Amino acid sequence: MVAVNYVGEELWSFYNAPWEKRVDLARQLMDIAEQLTNNDFDFALYLLDVSFDNFAVGPRDGKVIIVDAENVLVADKRQIKQDKPENYDVWYESRFEECDREACLSFSKEALCSRVTVDHNYYAVCQNLLSQYATWRGTTGGLLHNPPAHIAKDGQLEALLDECTKPKKHYGRFQAAKELREYLTRLSAASSSAMAR
Repeated sequence: MVAVNYVGEELWSFYNAPWEKRVDLARQLMDIAEQLTNNDFDFALYLLDVSFDNFAVGPRDGKVIIVDAENVLVADKRQIKQDKPENYDVWYESRFEECDREACLSFSKEALCSRVTVDHNYYAVCQNLLSQYATWRGTTGGLLHNPPAHIAKDGQLEALLDECTKPKKHYGRFQAAKELREYLTRLSAASSSAMAR
């Protein structure tokens, strides 16, 4: 027996939504990545299958929901700190790899389960959902494709997405993810206040 519940349209259906809506969804996705990585329970939940059809958007509140959590790796950070495996306290950076398929990720289960600080969820969301590297159903460019001219012109969004996906600096993804969340929050707030006027 399989139980199915309709929680909203899949994220994919918002690929061509108005820019403001896509920014809000991207901000929520980055917030989810942060909450799954760093939380009060000291358990990291690493999403191993990140694609547009594994997320939905609630019809009433517009909240992003994970609808397929079949491929999640759970890491007990307290246990890792207690066991102290080799390099447990060294930050782990996921390695970017070019891919010619949809929604592919490279990851090391061993590293995810033996390090306290890991950037995997940021990498997964940026690469497979938000950045120019995101491909789905024959499209490219991710949820944040074709930003308005003033956003594209200043280059900050593109730089943050690039660093979050394919970092040039050592530990660059950690900082880029933090700055991207802040940037998207500012864009969302600006959109909300403009719409309220």
